[in-house]
Amino acid sequence: MNLKENKYARYYLVQEMMGTVPTVEKFDPACSGFVADSVRRTGKIFFTGEGSSRLLPAKNARRVAMKWGLAVEVQNDGSHQAAEYDLSKFSVLIDSNSGRTKEALMLAKKLQAEGHRDTFALSANPDTPIAQACAADHVLGCGWEEAVAATKSVVEQALFCESVIWHLAGKDMKAVLKDLPAKLETALTLPIPSEIVEWVKGAHTIYFAGFNDGVAEELTLKTNEITRRKSDFLEGTYAVHGIEEVMQDGDIVFLVDPIESEYDKFLSVFKGAGVHVVAISTKQTPFERTVVVPDAGALQAYVYLCAGWNILVEVGISDGINLDKPERARKVGNEM
Repeated sequence: MNLKENKYARYYLVQEMMGTVPTVEKFDPACSGFVADSVRRTGKIFFTGEGSSRLLPAKNARRVAMKWGLAVEVQNDGSHQAAEYDLSKFSVLIDSNSGRTKEALMLAKKLQAEGHRDTFALSANPDTPIAQACAADHVLGCGWEEAVAATKSVVEQALFCESVIWHLAGKDMKAVLKDLPAKLETALTLPIPSEIVEWVKGAHTIYFAGFNDGVAEELTLKTNEITRRKSDFLEGTYAVHGIEEVMQDGDIVFLVDPIESEYDKFLSVFKGAGVHVVAISTKQTPFERTVVVPDAGALQAYVYLCAGWNILVEVGISDGINLDKPERARKVGNEM
């Protein structure tokens, strides 16, 4: 996709996806320092929110913390489930793009009533109801999005959450972050083979398999919103642990950052299921097709996400779908 051709540029969704590049260029990790200060006191952080405001932001941050062996407890769940927990010893970050999401506001008010002093809000709007119930908040620099499907805000939310982990680990990620925008632009504008688009259009179900860091799961959600097609997230190697029994001939599986030691197993299982397999990776793979993206090192998750968006936009454009306005999905899924 690109902004030079009207078939793409006329959609807010594409404009906002491409807006991810300047959003990342402007991101300053110092903005999350106040949350990190809280976590240094509590030793624990709980990320919560609904849909796109939690999947990548919370799960990616947790994965980074675990990979680095950070001596901080990092947890996440949806707001209703979080309301069942004793969060009195946690710093809590509530993500809500609108700042008006019903479940998130319910949790913020519950913690406020309990006298919780380390609850923080992250949104794209100032002075929101959720922020008013929290000790402090940060407003995203990307601005409010017009398309129903959240895009650039998801990346900025994820960078905010991950940068909390950077502060706690004492890591300066500015050099790696500086190289990221160009790599995101490459992933967003890569030519997508037409046969991949046709495979998606011919599938009963589109599967995304990958690590539990929010990338493949977020692309599963975006598949519903952008292409109006059925999709499913297969965590880790779940794709070869029984789901093949119900896969149909012609379905498609996107392997996001496939595990090299499992190549042979994936190949044998998917061949028997009669499904198309496309890898999204930094290198060529033995699968039917590989969408090769730039290597962004520790920030690779964001590149994989943008490559997935690129594919989904091509499918939506090919189908003649209004990318900005799904028939049923709403901008704020469950508004206060």
